[in-house]
Amino acid sequence: MSAPAPSPLAIAEVDPAHTPERQGEVLTDAALAFVAELHRRFTPRRDELLARRAERRAEIARTSTLDFLPETARIRADDSWKVAEAPAALNDRRVEITGPTDRKMTINALNSGAKVWLADFEDASAPTWENVVTGQLNLIDAYERRIDFTDAGSGKSYALKPAEELATVVMRPRGWHLEERHLQFEGRPVPGALVDFGLYFFHNAKRLLSLGKGPYFYLPKTESHLEARLWNDIFVFAQDYVGIPQGTVRATVLIETITAAYEMEEILYELRDHASGLNAGRWDYLFSIVKNFRDGGAKFVLPDRNAVTMTAPFMRAYTELLVRTCHKRGAHAIGGMAAFIPNRRDPEANEKALAKVKNDKDREAGDGFDGSWVAHPDLVPVARASFDAVLGDKPHQKDRLREDVSVSAADLIAIDTLDAKPTYQGLIDAVQVGTRYIEAWLRGLGAVAIFGLMEDAATAEISRSQIWQWVDAGVVFENGQKATADLVREIAAEQLAAIRTEVGEDAFTSGKWQQAHDLLLKVALDADYAEFLTLPAYELLG
Repeated sequence: MSAPAPSPLAIAEVDPAHTPERQGEVLTDAALAFVAELHRRFTPRRDELLARRAERRAEIARTSTLDFLPETARIRADDSWKVAEAPAALNDRRVEITGPTDRKMTINALNSGAKVWLADFEDASAPTWENVVTGQLNLIDAYERRIDFTDAGSGKSYALKPAEELATVVMRPRGWHLEERHLQFEGRPVPGALVDFGLYFFHNAKRLLSLGKGPYFYLPKTESHLEARLWNDIFVFAQDYVGIPQGTVRATVLIETITAAYEMEEILYELRDHASGLNAGRWDYLFSIVKNFRDGGAKFVLPDRNAVTMTAPFMRAYTELLVRTCHKRGAHAIGGMAAFIPNRRDPEANEKALAKVKNDKDREAGDGFDGSWVAHPDLVPVARASFDAVLGDKPHQKDRLREDVSVSAADLIAIDTLDAKPTYQGLIDAVQVGTRYIEAWLRGLGAVAIFGLMEDAATAEISRSQIWQWVDAGVVFENGQKATADLVREIAAEQLAAIRTEVGEDAFTSGKWQQAHDLLLKVALDADYAEFLTLPAYELLG
């Protein structure tokens, strides 16, 4: 076989201090040629689908409602179709751990005892070029069993357990809206999703098959079945390109947008030869509700984010519909995140938090979910115990069809069924968490411990969206103060001053605190609501 022609992709110059020394192992001519072909074939459709998102958002602004699609009713009514049977490596998913693909996390997640590791190039990873490339290298090294890590601070060393004890990797590329400015084709950046997927698939698809697994993916921020169709076409092309059997790829779709919640069956149908399941999350889903229904008036105003639990009526409608839909079609239903970070120095707080995690996982297992997410290895046994109690030796509970569930279109957006209201402390919390997360993200950290929870970009999105919504709605808090731009600026200034005192002048000056403060105020207060916080944030990322 002749050597591939040089790729038409241009690699942007990067500060040598931030250029991974082994970059050439990832950006081979053959891998870049594959990414370039993905870009040529599929970016035009991606652009059309992004435009369609904007059109749909405008329609929701006009009508303040959503419904199941009449044009796809036949797919929902046809009981004969199912998704492909799960491969052995993805049949038992009772506990999944999530996290970025830095070297230490790669080892710890694979060793965690979880069935699956969501190796995250999306919300838990700030897309610096160094993170993008080294994340790919770390996964290659893990599959080749040449990965280790020694913590410079503690001196502790990390190495992989035997292969049969390692979690199965399900990789999450970036969402369709994000670009990768460091790879360009004829002067325009390649979509980050195609870069992440393309490099990972090209280097690892055959390698994973030799290990008894396969190229498995989580698909984020999906808004319609047409976007799922695009991914399916990419999978078909990619499998032919590298010469592996059709159906080798498996994809789990995150139902983390309100529009996708109305198209769950159609999304599975479009991906049916490659579908593995659906996942129910919280923060991005709530962010999507605010984004789409921000013109809908008082009945769509959400209370503090922590008051919107998965037992809220409209959230329960969403999760129960997801379980029923998945099991009807033979797919896995995966539950939400337990973000708590255990603190061994505070046993009492630890015990209370772990009890909440247990209750949450007990509810999910009892509702019919086949597995759930945790953010920390110490939570793996807690979640596993909840699912073990229901599943026993069974790998899943797809036989629980949940035919008792009946969810109407209105149930999914019945926000006003909640008694909770926005609070003044909720506003302070949104400013605090938003500022702290954005500052870390601008330094290249996507998974950040804040006030005992592991937060990712979805946290910042719901935080800034709630500030925007409360100011736009003129919410009056329980203390009589009205949510205004001036009040938000006042709180943000106070919080910035408090952070300066907390971290010290040197750490404050060397950090990205002022930039984070300014960006939070921009995306929380601009009249023109930014579609995604990460778009303006990416312009500031080194």
